[in-house]
Amino acid sequence: MIIKDVPMQPLKTIKYKRMKVVILAGGYGTRISEESEIRPKPMVEIGGKPILWHIMKIYSAFGYNEFVILLGYKGFQIKEYFANYFLHHSDVTFDLKENRMSTHNNSGENWKVTLIDTGIDTMTGGRIRRAKDFLNDETFMLTYGDGVADINISELVDFHKKNKNIITMSTVQPDGRYGIIEFGDKNFVTKFLEKPKDDTWINGGFFVCEPQIFEYLENDETIFEREPLEKLSSENKLSAFKHNGFWKCMDTLRDKIQLNELWNSGNAKWKVW
Repeated sequence: MIIKDVPMQPLKTIKYKRMKVVILAGGYGTRISEESEIRPKPMVEIGGKPILWHIMKIYSAFGYNEFVILLGYKGFQIKEYFANYFLHHSDVTFDLKENRMSTHNNSGENWKVTLIDTGIDTMTGGRIRRAKDFLNDETFMLTYGDGVADINISELVDFHKKNKNIITMSTVQPDGRYGIIEFGDKNFVTKFLEKPKDDTWINGGFFVCEPQIFEYLENDETIFEREPLEKLSSENKLSAFKHNGFWKCMDTLRDKIQLNELWNSGNAKWKVW
């Protein structure tokens, strides 16, 4: 999809509250099958925590603590993670004789999490459609369960409020996968350079959506990134928020390794909390 800056069309009325964050977490993750054969991709760990946790921490750092997570493939593992979250993030004493458990030094998050089974083979638009009854006809945020960024959520929301479109999509310029080699005399290698970014902008997730979006989601087979976004674009109802900072999608095992290297070296730019 080619992203263009387009004139903004105002909506009639918009009411803003503390928005819920919808996270797509139901795909198969086939390109990272080394991990996804045993767990859903959002549960693949970066620095010992699921990438889903990292995404939620980004939103939480800006005061958004209510999440609606759309499950599919191996969704029961995500349910079990949150069901045991309090236990796994506390010191615990078990009194076996009294059948009693005491927790100490709890480090739980101030999160409210709704987990929705949206079907194994449901497409992205169909998954989002299943969340409608949990969003109270209000503005909401939406993102993918495999991408992190140092995006300023407050600036994103302000941009959406100002432009008054049905959807604001964060757009990013991905890093090149291959570096550039410079040569000197006799073809000696003199320098390695990262591949520079060109002027290509892609869908980076981190959307803000008005409830009118559900008018564009017809059924479970609807692919959100195809007809709905393309139609909204043709109607000048899709805005692009250009994020020039760090962004990384964990699409392959190589991406997972890179993200872990950044975390372990203290260079995780998405760690805004």
